[in-house]
Amino acid sequence: MTTLTHRARRTEVSKNSEKKMESEEDSNWEKSPDNEDSGDSKDIRLTLMEEVLLLGLKDKEGYTSFWNDCISSGLRGGILIELAMRGRIYLEPPTMRKKRLLDRKVLLKSDSPTGDVLLDETLKHIKATEPTETVQTWIELLTGETWNPFKLQYQLRNVRERIAKNLVEKGILTTEKQNFLLFDMTTHPVTNTTEKQRLVKKLQDSVLERWVNDPQRMDKRTLALLVLAHSSDVLENVFSSLTDDKYDVAMNRAKDLVELDPEVEGTKPSATEMIWAVLAAFNKS
Repeated sequence: MTTLTHRARRTEVSKNSEKKMESEEDSNWEKSPDNEDSGDSKDIRLTLMEEVLLLGLKDKEGYTSFWNDCISSGLRGGILIELAMRGRIYLEPPTMRKKRLLDRKVLLKSDSPTGDVLLDETLKHIKATEPTETVQTWIELLTGETWNPFKLQYQLRNVRERIAKNLVEKGILTTEKQNFLLFDMTTHPVTNTTEKQRLVKKLQDSVLERWVNDPQRMDKRTLALLVLAHSSDVLENVFSSLTDDKYDVAMNRAKDLVELDPEVEGTKPSATEMIWAVLAAFNKS
């Protein structure tokens, strides 16, 4: 009986320790220098998906360009990177047969809730899926781009609207109804322009005043956002306010960044593999 009691206590201690580690992981994510922003709105914490959508929204109209067919997959890529940066998922270690980023499967590290509905929904899908899937497959499944009717259950629905509602709750957007001749559409104009300008300036500075010409030395979340903004076709919105000469410099540096070989960059010591795996998936699609 004494041995069983000790074992039960050890198990309980072990579980409590795991929960504490997960809690500390989230706390570290919140306090990480990568997530600290200067400016009046530094206390507002945005996910990568929220930042991408905010960059893609027309300020007054409150909707993304009707011609942008890239942002849906870009938002799903942001979900995978966000989960990896929060310590919930990771890429399986490379082997002789699976060295390439796109060949390696996405594995679950922790199923502890993140507090974000989209992230937690994706986490449940990843946990329940056997056999495991690659980054590229997950982006396709979450977007609904699959011919397998049995895998349509993995599609995340109303993603833009759900992200927009998060931004409304954070005081950055508002909700309105607009009439487009034959139908009414819910729109989300930007009310907190300070927050959006802070985000735009951060990205502009990252390729101009703070350009380090080495992705491994860049702020990881800024690097991820540049990759996602480019893949979501919203990078033009970020640099459009620059003068012509600065615009050319910024676009060329961003282009050089996303044209790096993900396989090479992903193997470097300080690399966040998921960022480069998502870029590799977009380059292939």
